Amino acid sequence: MTGIIELIAQTTGCCAPASAGLNETEAEAMSADFQVFAHPVRVQLLTLLTRSSEDVCVCDLEAAVAVKQPTVSYHLKLLREAGLVSCERRGPWAYYRVERERLASLKARINSHLDGWNR
Repeated sequence: MTGIIELIAQTTGCCAPASAGLNETEAEAMSADFQVFAHPVRVQLLTLLTRSSEDVCVCDLEAAVAVKQPTVSYHLKLLREAGLVSCERRGPWAYYRVERERLASLKARINSHLDGWNR
């Protein structure tokens, strides 16, 4: 009987300590990457901008989504802070464009995160 107990004590089985696979900094970065797409208005605005070959006036962005101007401004601010869009003032209007290199970099990071889940 002692041999069986010793064998059980040596095996790791279901009680092996699990690793999170990501440290806290990596998990926070991954979460921030996903948060950019965490609201449908941001997804709509980013989609509109990526489909345009020219800068888009904020008035056209506001007209394209079913929320009021302050909400559009808030989500554009978050996209600017993430570095995915930039804007330029032209008279009273702001014109937005997608930062395609930054978007491609974000896409690559997200794909890398998702590929890691398939292992």
